[in-house]
Amino acid sequence: MIDKSNIIPAILERLENLPVGHYLDMRTYKRNRCLLLVKTDEEVFLVIENGFFRERFKNVPAKKLRKLLKTLLKREFPRSTKIRVYSMGIFEEESALNLERKVL
Repeated sequence: MIDKSNIIPAILERLENLPVGHYLDMRTYKRNRCLLLVKTDEEVFLVIENGFFRERFKNVPAKKLRKLLKTLLKREFPRSTKIRVYSMGIFEEESALNLERKVL
């Protein structure tokens, strides 16, 4: 779990080292809302929002990812202080969106 105040630099660093085709899963403490960050190319990402809102942001360049993450964090994790980050394997849309986490 990563503190919300340090999440954007930590995520950007992890995304740099992530292989193309793999993704990160960001969730709240209760695991009921998530953001999926898929690395589709070296400098291009797919962001899937699955929480209060359900949106897809395709072909997001690395330069604009910081601003988008800041907006999405305010919208999806407004009262969270800690955020769970999972480094997942190769992105397969059906399995990624239907992934069940253990219940607290």
